[in-house]
Amino acid sequence: MKNMRYILGGAALIGLPLTLQAQEQTQDTTLVRTVVVEQEYNPDIMDASKINVLPQIEVPVVTKKAVEYNETLMPATQIPATTMQPYTGIETLAKAKGGYARLGYGNYNNLDLLANYLFTLSDNDRLNLHLDMNGMNGKLNMGEGQEKWESRYYRTRAGIDYQHRFRSLDLNLGGHFGLSNFNFMPEWDANKQKFTSGDVHLSFKNRNKDLPLDYAVETNLLLYQRQYDPAAENTGESMIRTKAEVSGDISDEQLIHIAFNMDNAFYQKANFENCTSIELNPSYQFQNDDWKLKLGAHVDFAIGFGKEVRVAPDVQIQYNFSDSYLLYVQGTGGKRQNDFRQLESYNPYGLLQNQLDATYEQLNTAIGFKASPINDLWFHLYAGYQDLKDDLFLVPDFITGGSSPQTRLLLGQADARNVYAGGEITYSYKQLFGFNASAVYRNWNTPSNENATYTESIILGFKPALEANVRIDVSPLSALRLSLGYQHIERSKVEGERADAVSNLYLSANYEVFENIVIYARLNNLLNKDYQYYEECPAQGINFLGGVSFRF
Repeated sequence: MKNMRYILGGAALIGLPLTLQAQEQTQDTTLVRTVVVEQEYNPDIMDASKINVLPQIEVPVVTKKAVEYNETLMPATQIPATTMQPYTGIETLAKAKGGYARLGYGNYNNLDLLANYLFTLSDNDRLNLHLDMNGMNGKLNMGEGQEKWESRYYRTRAGIDYQHRFRSLDLNLGGHFGLSNFNFMPEWDANKQKFTSGDVHLSFKNRNKDLPLDYAVETNLLLYQRQYDPAAENTGESMIRTKAEVSGDISDEQLIHIAFNMDNAFYQKANFENCTSIELNPSYQFQNDDWKLKLGAHVDFAIGFGKEVRVAPDVQIQYNFSDSYLLYVQGTGGKRQNDFRQLESYNPYGLLQNQLDATYEQLNTAIGFKASPINDLWFHLYAGYQDLKDDLFLVPDFITGGSSPQTRLLLGQADARNVYAGGEITYSYKQLFGFNASAVYRNWNTPSNENATYTESIILGFKPALEANVRIDVSPLSALRLSLGYQHIERSKVEGERADAVSNLYLSANYEVFENIVIYARLNNLLNKDYQYYEECPAQGINFLGGVSFRF
């Protein structure tokens, strides 16, 4: 079942990412200036754990690298020093292709359409155009004795992004449009839903590294409309999202960094309160060859709606030893706005009845160890504790005493906590073979005295208890790549029951038939299992999608 990949990704909120680091600006080359990189079509749902919990803090990466020597025999041109150097031509990289297009089709009317072109207008000006459409339209099995559901879900995204590089700063402008059209199951109160979104983006980023302060600033106008909800029809959300970052070096190894985010949200049709959310993230950072330290905090304010003041840590300590071994401890947290885009990403089938507060990660503390004992082999072990305030979940309408005579799922919130432990191992051999395996176990609980309205089975019943992924990549020919993988998501067991686990065995292949022309194919759910990526919404059975991609 991979149609859910189509519906999970939220619309891009900004044209080009905002990053700010006290380091040298990466040089623009043909290797880095292509916006869209050709890749294998992969309709997997994006990290299913993020459907139910906040994304974990990105694991620190070892910065030290093993030295690789070039053993090619070469003339010693420096001996003697007065010897005239041999003349060699200047090597230049071939100009990167500006265009990329992909078209695929499969059973269940699975559709994969993408087009992108990067115009290099000058050395300092770039314009990128992007269009993609994906989705499905087919009959899904609802279970024994039930009629099949004629399900459809189509998602369209289009965007334009422009960048101009001044001598001392980068200017980025962008605009994006999104449309999601889909239907609900037959017995639901409403039979269809439509999400329409758009955004405009403007940002400036410093390029002058001689300045005592490094900075970046951006503003975004975000528009979103949900056609049907119990709260109101055609509910609109307009948001002005402002971000700013500034950092200054204290010494070669130390810096002070301050990040500022502000969301001003305005609502139409629904009886929701307009509100303002402000986040401050000051931190002190230290880094040398062996140690990396970050001491900071997330301080969040809400005006008009939501918890007024919240504070979470932003602390990370890393110790790098023996070249490729890293030990780290971290305690992080912060706010995740439950705006309309986030709600679509969480579960598009969930309906909005009341205004939702932000989910707050009060604490995510972890200890981990990452190592590379030999070249091309990495493993990572970690364990931690996560505390979420006002986490999202879905509740059937009849449990809330709703007036709907038919089934529907309403978005709700409750506190949730989990203790987790996991690991990952990765190995690659040149470009011929690759292996990756990962697993994480979570033990969930919810403070029942704070959530007496709902039982644990409602709040935690769809939370991931065990997530495991295994993938093998093989390239027997330079033009051919084969991949075999398995994804498993086991749900939490509450009150003696457990929802069906995701069990997806998949196979994919990519073959470059001619230069810049690749054909691809993927088979999913080869075991033909019945499971759900989204609560109460069945997955596809055995399904495939194949197509062709071009660079031009």
